[in-house]
Amino acid sequence: MQVSVENTSALERRMTIGVPAERIEAEVNKRLQQTALKAKIPGFRPGKVPMSVIRQRYEADARQEALGNVIQASFYEAIVEQKLNPAGAPAVQPKVFEKGKDLEYVATFEVFPEFQVAGFEGIAIERLQADVADADLDNMLEILRKQNTRFEKAERDAQDGDQLNIDFVGKVDGEAFAGGSAKGTQLVLGSNRMIPGFETGLVGAKAGEERVLSLTFPADYQNLDLAGKEAEFTVTVNSISEPKLPELNDDFFALFGIKEGGLEGFRTEVRKNMERELRQAIKSKVKNQVMEGLLAGNPIEVPKALLSNEVDRLRVQAVQQFGGNIKPDQLPAELFEEQAKRRVVLGLIVAEVVKQFELKPDEARVRELIQEMASAYQEPEQVVSWYYKNDQQLNEVRSVVLEEQVVDTVLQKANVTDKQVSYEEAVKPAEAPQAA
Repeated sequence: MQVSVENTSALERRMTIGVPAERIEAEVNKRLQQTALKAKIPGFRPGKVPMSVIRQRYEADARQEALGNVIQASFYEAIVEQKLNPAGAPAVQPKVFEKGKDLEYVATFEVFPEFQVAGFEGIAIERLQADVADADLDNMLEILRKQNTRFEKAERDAQDGDQLNIDFVGKVDGEAFAGGSAKGTQLVLGSNRMIPGFETGLVGAKAGEERVLSLTFPADYQNLDLAGKEAEFTVTVNSISEPKLPELNDDFFALFGIKEGGLEGFRTEVRKNMERELRQAIKSKVKNQVMEGLLAGNPIEVPKALLSNEVDRLRVQAVQQFGGNIKPDQLPAELFEEQAKRRVVLGLIVAEVVKQFELKPDEARVRELIQEMASAYQEPEQVVSWYYKNDQQLNEVRSVVLEEQVVDTVLQKANVTDKQVSYEEAVKPAEAPQAA
């Protein structure tokens, strides 16, 4: 087999492969012999059909199949011989494809970029330090109470925070508009569900009262037909309900699966969850900074095949997330190209760090992570057992741990500064990273 390789760009390779005719004919004859054993042709017993008849009827198909298999096998042999790492399937063009002649074809494909990850010392990391203070815990208990607020009928004027049951009709230029009317809808004053002025215009209203609100749609309103226009809403208040926070008692604790220990037991469990959230938030922010640093210090060219595959994955995720009747390939590729490029580049860089430092998943950390995730469930032992019985889920955890080990490897070489902050600041979501 003869092989020659031409570099047509930084990542594209054009490989010319020549395969002796004898190999092609051997593959063709092998398939014809297999066919002869099972071919059913009138006038002949199975297995007794003359090879000349078999060849006449089946050689064309056998040759086509043999050529496909030989191309696939010879391409693999060639890339191993040339020590190439294709990033996608090759585009194959025949040069000589004639019976009795050596097969010659050209395979064009991209390879993975070859690079060494560098710039570790130039990565600046601000690692947050925080604790869960008693005041943070008290605040969280209030948040949990508010999340479980119930509303009870009130015989008074409406106040901010009340839940009103209302009917309303909206009109623009005296005409009702689509989506501008509703009956029996629940509205919490101060929730900002409605356009500016709607909710504040109902403060002080009584049950059974009708109010007419003259309002203006915001200039940036999502419905462009209504943006910036003046409207009149006729609102009837059917009922008024005031918020009631639940008491911190056993009934409330039971909502969160806490059946023993009373208030102290509940506080202990909530604190554990907050501490777990804190650790995850700090870890996530450090990881984001590490990845940003690796991206900035290692600009690499992305194989088009990998970028295209990642765009397709993001299209599918978008359709799954937002639903609708649209198909993934109907979404414009350019919507996802920046995000796809970022993900591909990071994937290549992380993989190279793993290779450079010969990292393997630390099985002790894998178990520790699984146990931490399982601790949020009522039967943690069953969750741990489930992970170790599911190879796919276990391998996903191993991938997470391996990525954490990459972060740790970078931190050992990066410029790390610790900063003490409050719990609230530490768990606050980080700003979205810029596209690579």
